[in-house]
Amino acid sequence: MPEILLICVLLIPQTVAGVLAHSMGKSFWFWFFISFLIPIISLIILLFMDEKKSDTTSYELAEHVRNRDQAKV
Repeated sequence: MPEILLICVLLIPQTVAGVLAHSMGKSFWFWFFISFLIPIISLIILLFMDEKKSDTTSYELAEHVRNRDQAKV
């Protein structure tokens, strides 16, 4: 019985990192497994990362393309 309790306590940083990452729009499982390698550092990294914005693109159009698209309208 104490072994199960110990395993549960040891999995707390990984679970916290996964839930925090998921709430920021990132992969739960990726950050869960990264936390096995670097438990505390991964939590610090997650706290300083920006949230993923799903309504914007990850790139910005060049000015001449933007102007061309606006001219068509």
